[in-house]
Amino acid sequence: MTGGRRRSLGRRFGWLWAAYAVSSYGSGLGFGAFPLIAVLVLHSGPAQVAALSAAGRAVGALLAVPLGPWVEFRRKRPVMIATDLARFAAMASVPAAYALGCLGFVQLLVVSVVVAAANIAFKAASGAYLKALVPPEDLLIANGRFESTTWTSTVVGPPLGGAAIALFGPATTVIADAVSYLLSAVGIRAIGGSEERPSVPRRAARTRRPRLGELLEGWRYVLASAALRPLFFNAMLSNGLIMATEPLLAVLLLGRLGFAPWQYGLAFAAPCVGGLIGSRMAHRLVNRFGQHRVMLWSGAGRAVWLVGLAFVRPGAAGMAVVIVCQLGLVTCCGVFNPVLATYRLAHTAPDRVARTLSAWSVSTSAAIAATTALWGVLASATSPRTALALAGTLFLATPLLLPRRERAPGVSEVAVTAR
Repeated sequence: MTGGRRRSLGRRFGWLWAAYAVSSYGSGLGFGAFPLIAVLVLHSGPAQVAALSAAGRAVGALLAVPLGPWVEFRRKRPVMIATDLARFAAMASVPAAYALGCLGFVQLLVVSVVVAAANIAFKAASGAYLKALVPPEDLLIANGRFESTTWTSTVVGPPLGGAAIALFGPATTVIADAVSYLLSAVGIRAIGGSEERPSVPRRAARTRRPRLGELLEGWRYVLASAALRPLFFNAMLSNGLIMATEPLLAVLLLGRLGFAPWQYGLAFAAPCVGGLIGSRMAHRLVNRFGQHRVMLWSGAGRAVWLVGLAFVRPGAAGMAVVIVCQLGLVTCCGVFNPVLATYRLAHTAPDRVARTLSAWSVSTSAAIAATTALWGVLASATSPRTALALAGTLFLATPLLLPRRERAPGVSEVAVTAR
């Protein structure tokens, strides 16, 4: 088989990848922008910074619940373009309010909610579109390219974003992030070609309002699947614990330990080289060792690094601890994430992809929100360092939720489900 680096997936995938890349680089530049603004501009404490991340995700996830069935039965490219434009408008309102001197914590919360809901709808639509666009044997290559782009943008973006904030002010990177969504919409529009409109079930055609059962279809499908169920719970716990540490580290590094914004960005950007390496290796590792074994090993490998962040100290030694722990974590994530994404698409029926991915994203966002809020309260009651230690200790148990047996996609997962 031709290596993942040289294989051409076609012009249409090229435009999709370009759109993904530009929004990823915008997000890399805007990494941690809201916590930075909350800490440096609005002088928020640990509980408020955690609430900013938690409330945005929680309410956004709630608003996104009906989006899965809605996206499933619509053309995916218009949905992707619409969500990009919604994210552009929401993010652009922040620097506008900052320039007018009226930026407040409530506006940051509202923008976080809009962006979180739009993210879920975009992921559901783009996942379904990718499965229809790319042959099954090339899905891992495609997901590996997306993953490597994510980590490359994370390597480049945060240091540049930190420097831009130092030179031009805290709203600078938010502008770049907003513009990247606009450019992503242009790229998706340039994909061209025709997209068949999905068939709508009779009961859905008779009413505009989906029934409760239809809203829960994605969750029913995941929980009934022996292949997807353990990974679903693993994703909620793992992502929740990883993301709960982000605002705590922002408070600890930028506040109590006195790190400069550029140092904060560098401490997270430099280790992302490991994510780039891991994502580039994923295809070769799967070819050699098999999908299930690579997913199990890399998923277990993630678990050992998070606890080390509790031992960060001021100065160069503290920077080294953050970089080493993040390097180990993101290298394993770089391998695990594209393998998981490919496995999930392979084990999901074509007419269930948008609902399954939407349910997955909603649940993960809700788990991140709940965990972030809980850890914010814990950090306020004890200290950010204690909360980080507990998150790392619990993360050690996440490999128990990985599937122990290899499962091939069933007939119902590779063929369109009859209605």
